[in-house]
Order: sequence, then structure tokens, then C-alpha cells
Amino acid sequence: MPHLAHIALVVRDYDEALAFYVGKLGFTLVEDTYQPAQDKRWVTIRPPGAAEDATTILLARASQPVQEAFIGDQAGGRVFLFLATDDFTRDHAAFTAAGVEWVRDPATYDYGTVAVFRDLYGNLWDLVQFADR
Repeated sequence: MPHLAHIALVVRDYDEALAFYVGKLGFTLVEDTYQPAQDKRWVTIRPPGAAEDATTILLARASQPVQEAFIGDQAGGRVFLFLATDDFTRDHAAFTAAGVEWVRDPATYDYGTVAVFRDLYGNLWDLVQFADR
């Protein structure tokens, strides 16, 4: 059956992206392999606690000016990615302590509790704990 393997996230620099996603958000580094033929790295990460076969984020360094224009605005100013959690309070506190910038305070709706944060490039993310249905 087809499934999503990776989602590409355009970044300015691999190491600064890893410092944010792995260092601040606690993502797991899955792979970081240099590709000499293209002078790039194949860098994939996944959320903490995600299954080994879970969809990963491919950190894709912009290699052309047209790509650089989309760093931090891959979704046209809308929330781009949704990070689900089983403990909103724990993860919101941990991200706050790590210096994550919140752009929308926590709120509870019928579908769950959510807050919006900005990554190091400006992309918007939801941290969301879905309500039991």
C-alpha cells in the first residue's frame, strides 16, 4: 500500500535546522548522509517517540535562489505541519523552556488542545493534543 515516506522541509542550513528540531524539539535524527555527487546531505528526522517506520521530515537545503525564497513560508503563511502529542501540557512546557516562539496561545476546542509555534525559519506549526473521540 502506498504511504508517505518523507515530507521535504526547505532549510537554509542543515546544522542550524538540526539544532532546532533535534536540540529544541527533541526530534530523532534518523539519517545524515553526505551525497557527494550533488554536494548535499540526506538528512531525515522524526518526532520523538514516533515509530521507526513513521513518515520522516527531510531537511532539504535550498540550493537555488527560487528555493531560498520559500524558506520559512512553505505554506503561504498558514500552519504548515501539525505535531500531535499525547501530553500537550508536558510538551508545551518543554518547548517553552527550550525557547520556542509561540504565536498563538493554547486553546481548547471540540477537537482538542492546540497552540501555534514558529520554527527557526518562520514556518507555522500546530502542537495539538486531539480529544478522545
